[in-house]
Formats: sequence, C-alpha cells, structure tokens
Amino acid sequence: MDSYRKKVEEALAFLKDRLSFRPTVTIMLGTGLGGLVEAMDVKLTLSYGEIPHFPVSTAPEHAGKLLAGFIGGTRCVIFQGRFHYYEGYTTRQLTLPVRVMALAGSKVLIGCNAAGGLNLNFESGDLMLIRDHINLIPDNPLRGANIEQWGPRFPDLSDAYSIELRELARSVGGSSGILLREGVFVCVPGPSLETPAETRYLRLIGADAVAMSLVPEVIVARHAGMEVLGISVIANVNDPDDFTPILIEDVVAQAQKSQGHLEKLLQGLLMEYQDEE
Repeated sequence: MDSYRKKVEEALAFLKDRLSFRPTVTIMLGTGLGGLVEAMDVKLTLSYGEIPHFPVSTAPEHAGKLLAGFIGGTRCVIFQGRFHYYEGYTTRQLTLPVRVMALAGSKVLIGCNAAGGLNLNFESGDLMLIRDHINLIPDNPLRGANIEQWGPRFPDLSDAYSIELRELARSVGGSSGILLREGVFVCVPGPSLETPAETRYLRLIGADAVAMSLVPEVIVARHAGMEVLGISVIANVNDPDDFTPILIEDVVAQAQKSQGHLEKLLQGLLMEYQDEE
C-alpha cells in the first residue's frame, strides 16, 4: 500500500504542477465516445504515458489522453479512454486516475460507456442513466489496507449514483428532446462477450445493461466522497431467446452514432451545473 500511495502522490504532484485550476468535474469517456472535447476550451493536454504511474489504455477507440479546461463555466478534466480489468490491470491500478483527481479536488465523476442492452424495452442508441450497479469483477479497488485520509474502510454504496445529478440530466435531456432511459448496470470482467445463457442470467439478477467498465471507478469515487453520474450508451440489445452475434466493431459504430446526443446532454448538463469553489 505504501508503494501505491507513493505512486498516487507522485502522479498528483505532476498534475498539480501543470494544472492552472482545480477541476471540479472529472469525465471518463469510453468506447467510441471521445468527441466531447470539441466543446472544451482546452488548457492542458497530456498523453497518459506522460503522467507518472498512469496505466496505458489498449482498448479500441480509447485515445489515451487527459484534457483539462472549461465547458461553459465548469472546470473539467476529460479522460479520453479508460482502463479495464481485462487488459490485465488490477482494479486498484485502473482506478488510479480517479483517485488522483479526487485528491486534486474534483467533486464529481461523470462516467460514460458503451453497453449491451439487456432490457428488451431498450433500443440501440438509447442513453441510460445508471440508477444502481452490480459488480461481477472478482476484485475490488479498496481491497487491502485502507488509507483513512482517502475514505472510510467500509464505504456506503446505497446511493452510489447521485439522485440530484440524475434529476439535472433528466431536466437537460427533456429540454433538449433527448430520451433518457434509467436502469441497473452490471459490470463483467471480459473480454469475451456474453453467451445467450449469460445474457439470460444477467437479466434474471436485475440488470438492464452490461459492459466491462465503470464500476471500479465508481467505487473509488464514492470512497473519496465524489458525486457520481453514470451514463451508458446502449449499443445493441440482445434477446437470449433470439440471439444474434455481437461484434465489438458494431458496438463501437453504434456508440459513435449516438455520440451527438450524449455530447449534447453532457454539454447542457455542464452549462447548468453550479461550479462553486
């Protein structure tokens, strides 16, 4: 743990030397969802490889860049691309960027991903606000010794996803004509995609959408006291009784088609968000 703490502190010191402001909102973008940066007044761009101890993103369509700047009046850091358990990282390693941003003063995590739909009322291209999650990754980023200055030993996740931020998103979506679903997200280890039997199982345990990301970052964010908004782009919907093959290229393509609605939603949300010191 001392080694991990040192890595976090060194990455934090590196970023603090280069950031001219304290970012309030951290945005984590996933597969095919990298276009929000066009709306940002960018003040700093770094590749992950430049930042001490940051993992390297190897997933398709994950650019591997950190951008800091302003969207409206909100001070933001955008992570273009995230890290995954299936890439070989532990959940502690892959959540290091979120831990660093929490220590840098960020109060909100907005996590976006492309997900497979399990709820048969959903359609490809829908946006789903995450109400709750199920974690099926056999690792937890808080496993091991706890650092009390970072958060409590046993953090409460009964309200992991902020009701207030979901209400704000619904308000912005409604005024922008964007349909927002809401549901439970399940995180699986990957990288293999779900079989029909696994799809049926995930539906039975109460999940509306599935992907291989986000939940470890949410756990760390809540441990650190950050508010969380989670949004999944529903890239495909599979009925286990009428199953069709899932191709990652199709998931990326559908996420890119839905990018405009997601960007419009996030821009509107950040314009409305009260960024207070």
